[in-house]
Amino acid sequence: MEYKLLGNTGIRVSQLCFGTMSFGGDADQATSAAMFQQCRDAGVNFFDCANVYSEGRSEEILGKLIQDCRDELIITSKVFGPMGCHPNSGGLSRKHILEAVEDSLRRLGTDRIDLYFVHQFDELTPIEETVRTLDDLVRQGKILYPAVSNWSAWQTMKATGHARAVGAAPFVCMQPMYNLVKRQAEVELLPLAQSENLGVVPYSPVGGGLLAGKYSRTQRPEAGRLMDSPRYTNRYRDKLYFDIAERFTGAAAEQEVHPVSLAVAWVASHPAITAPIIGARNPEQLQPSLDSVSLTLSPEARDEISKLSPEPPLPTDRSEERTDWRSPE
Repeated sequence: MEYKLLGNTGIRVSQLCFGTMSFGGDADQATSAAMFQQCRDAGVNFFDCANVYSEGRSEEILGKLIQDCRDELIITSKVFGPMGCHPNSGGLSRKHILEAVEDSLRRLGTDRIDLYFVHQFDELTPIEETVRTLDDLVRQGKILYPAVSNWSAWQTMKATGHARAVGAAPFVCMQPMYNLVKRQAEVELLPLAQSENLGVVPYSPVGGGLLAGKYSRTQRPEAGRLMDSPRYTNRYRDKLYFDIAERFTGAAAEQEVHPVSLAVAWVASHPAITAPIIGARNPEQLQPSLDSVSLTLSPEARDEISKLSPEPPLPTDRSEERTDWRSPE
């Protein structure tokens, strides 16, 4: 396992981050402990969580597992989703953030959260209010760094600009969805991260299991996230995605590598990526993702895999004039 700098923080994180969304849900406490130890044995020091995962149970399980090694780890959590039924139980208001962070700290059994992600964009709360509240938490030592998940490039940059203007703690890391069939992040988010030196820890590198070798135009497993979860069924319903999955599985077979290993390695090979977030329901399912660190894709190899899916369009409509003005031509 190699370790990479996380943006401008000076923190070194493992080249893979383990996502604990399955803790307390698909994985019971014993299975969660086994996967945690499997990651630790592989050298992972980076664990991603959220308060809404299993309604707080994921944080509770992770909190118990980190007690004897807390200072060795980089731990994340998130705020936005509702954690109750009252009108102010979610969002990015000052009220909700201050309540949510205390609850997360208690469940995790720690005095600080290393990276605290705003989980989604809140259209009802001014960005300035959210930035100020996160800065207060940094000053109090309850979080070390603010981070952003599922925000657009303009939202992220607006928050960054405001934080700079008022001397507040800026976002240091982003967490977008990114895999071979979901490449929108390449258009503006990843270039923004490279320009501002933000860490990038993308989730769903295997597309919710779509790129695990079990799906094709005609093949579907009897059970799985894409079959059982309406969210994932809707997210990956496009027939083109299954065509891509079939071609991708063939490419992995030609290279004699597990499709999951190749899917994670492809995501990791983008120069903006710090650490893909891997996840699993059990240790057997987890191992191919951990094995991805043994695969190093050259730019040429990455390009070959990239050709299996459509390149996302540019952010402007002047693609026919995409030339370098400095070219002698």
